Amino acid sequence: MIGMSEVVGYASGVFDLFHIGHLNILKSASENCDRLIVGVASDEYIKNLKGNAPVIPFEERAEIVANLKFVDEVVKDESVDKTLVWCERPFHVFFKGDDWRGSPKGNQLEADMARVGVRVHYFPYTLHTSSTRLRTYLENAEAAASV
Repeated sequence: MIGMSEVVGYASGVFDLFHIGHLNILKSASENCDRLIVGVASDEYIKNLKGNAPVIPFEERAEIVANLKFVDEVVKDESVDKTLVWCERPFHVFFKGDDWRGSPKGNQLEADMARVGVRVHYFPYTLHTSSTRLRTYLENAEAAASV
């Protein structure tokens, strides 16, 4: 169980093609809690959710995140329902990029977290860099090279 004075935070993501946006959100999260747990999405979960597997396999993405000095623990994230991980590893605050704020998935996250007494804290999303954007760039470069 979590201590009364210790604030435990949780952040989750795919963390594919790890970039400065990932670093920024995890670093900011660590500055707003005493202990940071990070959920790294499994390959199967992402394939089911997005229709394609991440470029970097789960084990490698988890290893990258686990080696950040401000991450205390890494867990496998396998569900859109974050109350499931909360049941296993209770936390006080859920950290997310503000691209989720006001969206249907963000509203659902807030409702789910409120049911278990967890607040959702948003950080600015890094607009100029995203794994989707990097992946698109790589796919376009590959296609151009094969012509």
